[in-house]
Amino acid sequence: MARRLRPVELDFTASAPVRLAFTATLAAPPPAVYRSVAVEVGSLPAWFTAVTSAVPTGDGAGRTVRLRGGITFEETILASEPEVRYAYRVDTTNAPGVTAMAEEWALSPAGKGTRLRWTMAVDGAAPFRFAVLLARPGLGLSFRDAARRLDRRLTPARPPSPGSAR
Repeated sequence: MARRLRPVELDFTASAPVRLAFTATLAAPPPAVYRSVAVEVGSLPAWFTAVTSAVPTGDGAGRTVRLRGGITFEETILASEPEVRYAYRVDTTNAPGVTAMAEEWALSPAGKGTRLRWTMAVDGAAPFRFAVLLARPGLGLSFRDAARRLDRRLTPARPPSPGSAR
């Protein structure tokens, strides 16, 4: 059963009782990464395997995201700054224990590539907050896998140069 969460604003990603942040460096440039994260919402399951579907709602003002295991999020976009950041809050979910949640994807140039930082900010009952902290290694692994898959999707293998050993 979906429950309405406490509405939070963008600053929650810096002030939430529990904040997990993970970073990765991608070879793909910021415009391509931003497009995949924020514009091509439906492509999310192709590179973030925890996600089974992602559908824009409200003419792009929100989205519905479904995860493996049946968790669903109805989200409102809080920030959409091309090549800089994409952030949203969760308005309703069927996940137990959570009372407020927001996430931010921050992008910055890294040479010719992109430094990508994913921040998940949550609040809830003490057992929920503790469970999220215990899940940190698994969430980090999931993010790193998603970043690798996204980078492979955006920067296909280059053919060998002429004269190179095969």
